[in-house]
Amino acid sequence: MTGERALVIGGGVVGVCCAYYLARAGLPVTLVEKADICAGSSYGNGGLVVPSHAVPLAAPGVWTKALRWMVDPEGPFFIKPRLDPALATWLWRFRRACTEAHVRRATPLLRDLSYASLALFRELAAIDGLEFGYQEKGALAVFLTETGLAAGVREAQVLGEAGIATKVVDRAGARALEPSLVPEVVGGVFYPEDAHLTPDRFVTGLARVAESLGVEIRRGTEVLGFQTAGRRIVAVETTRGDVHIDQIVLAAGAWSPGLGRLLGLDVPIQAGKGYSVTYERPADGPRMPLMLKEARVGVTPMGEALRFAGTLELAGLDLTINRRRVDAIVRAPARYIRGVEGLKLLEIWRGLRPCAPDGLPILGRSPRFENLILATGHAMIGVSLGPITGKLVAELAVGERPSLDIELLGPGRFR
Repeated sequence: MTGERALVIGGGVVGVCCAYYLARAGLPVTLVEKADICAGSSYGNGGLVVPSHAVPLAAPGVWTKALRWMVDPEGPFFIKPRLDPALATWLWRFRRACTEAHVRRATPLLRDLSYASLALFRELAAIDGLEFGYQEKGALAVFLTETGLAAGVREAQVLGEAGIATKVVDRAGARALEPSLVPEVVGGVFYPEDAHLTPDRFVTGLARVAESLGVEIRRGTEVLGFQTAGRRIVAVETTRGDVHIDQIVLAAGAWSPGLGRLLGLDVPIQAGKGYSVTYERPADGPRMPLMLKEARVGVTPMGEALRFAGTLELAGLDLTINRRRVDAIVRAPARYIRGVEGLKLLEIWRGLRPCAPDGLPILGRSPRFENLILATGHAMIGVSLGPITGKLVAELAVGERPSLDIELLGPGRFR
């Protein structure tokens, strides 16, 4: 299939990675993005590469916790009340997926995807001129309560049984790893194989590399519709003209369901709004990513900046900023970390992450259109799985057997 024209819809981390690996596979590639490269949830996220997040969002006990959090406007998971059949269906599917059997099936796959992506990040970080603050310092989950630590140890055991490296540390061990922690932290779990980066630098930098390989990036180009013939899409109608293609990749994140509907497809994704607050990093600030577990807030050092990120708010395609939720993120780190009050604010940000109801990406060929590949639904691990998603999409596009078994991720699994 080399030489077939490929079109990628979406200029976030997944779309840009797809364009890069498609070009590497020898296909002429066009990428269309309705705004600018990295304008959405790929911009202000926590920048984490996390084999430690191999347990899917849909897991036993999460549904019960979610019901409690739903009524707390400052909680880590909030659903904006509204009459929305798609949301009701999503919640029903989410509840059905919160089982031990699902975790047993999904965790090994997410583990393998994460490790494969980690290897690709190392290759990408070695590209001359592509610098995105990539560091492999691990990540430390920290706890203020013995109850929380016990739950963290149980999760670490599950991950350890799946082959993911973990190390449980006590109060002194946590502070030895991260001296900026306050004495009230009772312990933690260290994940030595996690990594971190500055996400906007990665996405925009890789986009430039992709362009050097011949990828045509059309910014400010919105998809309006599709032209089909039988089981094939033959052209994509955009605000800047029609694009005739042979292979198409839908990687539009939270906007994928709307584009899917234009093709008569059900893409069961809810937009999960997340927030981050970025400050100037203090000289004695955290030197590795931290997960403040009771607060459900992540802390990532990014060069001269320090980013706090968290929350999952199902509010539809709503980009308004809820200041109560931002304030909750801002208050949390001082309970765990010294010297993070009174820092110079650089940016308050929010973005919409594409969440599938079973906590797994949607990746594979459409059952309805033979030349359509879906690559969406990555939720909070889009940066982490971006490179391996791009590589798998390229393998599918050129007719190769995928290097990993992605049957569990197939777009037809929700029918």
